[in-house]
Amino acid sequence: MNAVLAVRQYVSKMIEDSGPGMKVLLMDRETENVELLIQELRRPKYSIYFIYFSNVISKSDVKSLAEADEQEVVAEVQEFYGDYIAVNPHVFSLNLLGCCQGRSWDPAHLSRTTQGLTALLLSLKKCPMIRYQLSSEPAKRLAECVKQVITKEYELFDFRRTEVPPLLLILDRSDDAITPLLNQWTYQAMVHELLGINNNRIDLSRVPGISKDLREVVLSAENDEFYANNMYLNFAEIGSNIKNLMEDFQRRKPKEQQKLESIADMKAFVENYPQFKKMSGTVAKHVTVVGELSRLVAERNLLEVSEVEQELACQNDHSSALQNVRRLLQSPRVAELDAARLVMLYALHYERHSSSALPGLLGELRGRGVPDRLRKLVPAVLEYGGKRVRGSELFSPKDAVAITKQFLKGLKGVENVYTQHQPLLQETLDQLIKGKLKESQFPYLGPNTLRDRPQDIIVFIIGGATYEEALTVFNLNRSNPGVRVVLGGTTIHNTKSFLEEVTASGFRGRSAESSQVTPRSSSRR
Repeated sequence: MNAVLAVRQYVSKMIEDSGPGMKVLLMDRETENVELLIQELRRPKYSIYFIYFSNVISKSDVKSLAEADEQEVVAEVQEFYGDYIAVNPHVFSLNLLGCCQGRSWDPAHLSRTTQGLTALLLSLKKCPMIRYQLSSEPAKRLAECVKQVITKEYELFDFRRTEVPPLLLILDRSDDAITPLLNQWTYQAMVHELLGINNNRIDLSRVPGISKDLREVVLSAENDEFYANNMYLNFAEIGSNIKNLMEDFQRRKPKEQQKLESIADMKAFVENYPQFKKMSGTVAKHVTVVGELSRLVAERNLLEVSEVEQELACQNDHSSALQNVRRLLQSPRVAELDAARLVMLYALHYERHSSSALPGLLGELRGRGVPDRLRKLVPAVLEYGGKRVRGSELFSPKDAVAITKQFLKGLKGVENVYTQHQPLLQETLDQLIKGKLKESQFPYLGPNTLRDRPQDIIVFIIGGATYEEALTVFNLNRSNPGVRVVLGGTTIHNTKSFLEEVTASGFRGRSAESSQVTPRSSSRR
């Protein structure tokens, strides 16, 4: 199952089917649009049209197009199911923010998500059984909508049967609000957290002293070997590999710029120049990106901030966590967003602790001048993904085996303390692959159930996935031969976009000053 390959094959087929010669690709903001096509065909600018829809098109729309094609310029109409953003081979997104209003779907976003998810299934040629998160009404609703499309378009989903049917698992972001709030230390996730990745593009225009040709760069594993080899490595390893890349470039540089004294020299130069030019661009791009990441880590004191974030996410020592949060809230080196994020993480973990100090921490945020819009997000995040909402346990103590695995990761340079956290998705998929995922929490839609352990799994997160979860899926695929997992989400979040998701979904929080959390004693902590 490879989302990038599926879309690439569609594009290649379009180019091949439309024959030789120059081509013009007409698109709107999403892809093709029926009304715009009708206008185009009534007054055609070109002699021949090959029309490819990125999803299922109704018979009535096909009829409208045929009626508009009075000059008979349409040579072909086809459905190619590429109605999603293929981010990585095992990751896809729909680029939708604020898909729900409260605990219910925005109708337009439900329709768009259903279309995108069914297109993904069709492009991968999968007709799955469906499981969903019982604690989430949006998950159940999406499961029902996808099933309706599969039933209606049963001929399209009539793929060759496999011994073990594929499985679609639908989850809700609100079950794990911790993961999108954490700073990241692997290359792809870190770039998205600190700089932002938008359709594989990075905006570097705000980097001090940036050159004109580096104001926007592309990071794509499909055409950038260094990125492909390093996207899941930790930051310390990236620094070392950047140094090796620079040294390799320096070794090649003099050879490419030697005197051209013969036809053979000129021929060799012409043949090697594109590769040299590409390598030059790769070096400049990654040196700039890593340099900016390093600057931001130092400027925002992120090593110290991240250590406390990990403590809040992974440990259960309330006294130590509270002391460390308060210490960082008093530090002028900690940015306002990072200060607010620490209090959000504290709130999610210790909202019901008998000694919860959340009101006091909100007061400290106010005292250091953190704006009201950020302080309001603390109760908003708690309303979005607090204990009352979650269907799973985020903070149960890890068993000895899990702790041992974390300490044996063997990271170089960056201490394990910065990468202790594992997303809830890790545990969910691990249980699913072992055939132990509880049906009481993740029921099947309909009467049929899998008798065998699943092999092809599409997991979709309403409210957005993260690159930390993408790394989890990458590692699961690598360590479980015979199991293939693809991860999708309504979007791919970093902290800023996640907080926009919370706000757009209607969880705005009360005035931070009036926010009170009534602590309740809990024998579990």
